[in-house]
Amino acid sequence: MILRPFQQVDVFTDTPYRGNPLAVVLDGSGLSTDAMQHFTNWTNLSECTFLLPPTAEGLAAGADYRVRIFCPGRELPFAGHPTLGSCHAWLAAGGTPRGEHVVQECGVGLVRIRREANRLAFAAPPLIKSGPLPEEEVQLIARGLGVARSDIVEHAWCDNGPNWRGVLLRSAEQVLALRPDGAVLAGLDIGVVGPRGKVGVAGTREQEDTQFEVRAFFPGNNGLCEDPVTGSLNAALAQWLIGAGLAPERYVAAQGTAMARRGRVHVERDATGTIWIGGASVTCIDGQVRL
Repeated sequence: MILRPFQQVDVFTDTPYRGNPLAVVLDGSGLSTDAMQHFTNWTNLSECTFLLPPTAEGLAAGADYRVRIFCPGRELPFAGHPTLGSCHAWLAAGGTPRGEHVVQECGVGLVRIRREANRLAFAAPPLIKSGPLPEEEVQLIARGLGVARSDIVEHAWCDNGPNWRGVLLRSAEQVLALRPDGAVLAGLDIGVVGPRGKVGVAGTREQEDTQFEVRAFFPGNNGLCEDPVTGSLNAALAQWLIGAGLAPERYVAAQGTAMARRGRVHVERDATGTIWIGGASVTCIDGQVRL
C-alpha cells in the first residue's frame, strides 16, 4: 500500500453536505480492478472514481485524463456526478486542460466538460436506448411507486450507460410524496420527474428557482436505494424531455429534496443541439489514502 492523493467532493451543490458525495482517488495507477472495487465498497458511498493517465488512443483523441467509475458491486461505463466531481478534483489538484474543454476518457468514450462561472458541465452522451417503455413495465412501475397508471403521463427508456427507465408524473409535489415499494421495483433503475406547473409548459413559473423535481431509485445491496443527485439520469431525462417538447431548452432541476439535500442540476441545449448538464461542486475532504 502507498499513500495516494484523495478528495471527497460534494457534487451538484455549492453547500457542503447538501449534494451527492463522491470519493476520488487522484492516482489509481497500479491498482487492480478488485482493489478499486473493494475500496469503493468500503467508502459506503454511491460512487468512487480512480484517475489514471489516458490510454494511447484517448491521448491521441485529446483526453486529459482517464477515469474508472465504481459503485458498490460493479464498475460503471459512465455516471454524471462522478464525471463532474472527478473533474473538480483534477482541476483542484492542478490539472490543466490541453484545449478549450476538459476531456475525460471513460467507459463510454470521451466526454467533454466545460467550465462556466462556478460550475462545471458535461456534454451528455447519446442515449443507447430510447423510445417508450413496454406497457407492462409502466404498470409495474406505477404499482411500485404507489401511483395510479393514469398519473404516469409520459414514459421512455433513458439508457445512456445506466439503464434508466424514465417516467413523468403530473407534478413535482407528487414526485416528492412517493414512497416506493422496493419489492415491486427490484432490479429496475427508475427515474421519476415532475414539473412545477402544468405538464408541457414547464418553466412558466419564473419565480421558481427550479422547474422540475427529480428522484432516482435503483437496486442496492440492501434493497431499493435512492440517489441524492444523479447526473446520468438528468442527462438522459433532458434528452427525452427537451426532444419531446416537455421541457424548455434551458432549465434547472431539483433533486435530493426528499433526502434533506439541495441538489441543483443546470440543463441547457446549445445551438448545436448538444445538451450540457452542469452543477457546482465543493471539496469536503482533501488528503491522502493508503491503497
